[in-house]
Amino acid sequence: MVKVFRPGDAQVLSLPGRSSQAVVAGDRGAENVSFRIVEIAPLKAGESERGPHVHDSFEECIYVVAGAGLMRTDKGEHPVVAGDTILVPPGELHVTQATGHETLKLLCFFPTANVGAGTKEFSSWDEARRM
Repeated sequence: MVKVFRPGDAQVLSLPGRSSQAVVAGDRGAENVSFRIVEIAPLKAGESERGPHVHDSFEECIYVVAGAGLMRTDKGEHPVVAGDTILVPPGELHVTQATGHETLKLLCFFPTANVGAGTKEFSSWDEARRM
């Protein structure tokens, strides 16, 4: 049966360094897909960049709705702007940061109903590389 999700239906997630809302996920009726709306504010003076994370067994597809940013991975850096689409392969460490003056707004899609089960968050790149 079709499900329609309204703006107020999203579940607010507690994730480091970003505002994230789970719109579609397994606990919301999905079987094989998740969709999140993510906002990343520019770093303020004295703030540290958040650490990377990794999705062990699934890809992440990100559409940049607004703002400018930098996708850092363990393989390089990729500037992104509104209209860009990013495909992150399974197992690749990554973190996205806002580089402009406005909040970076992203739509994030995952081919799994439970993103949290296959995701590891790290407090720093050093911690991630030790794993």
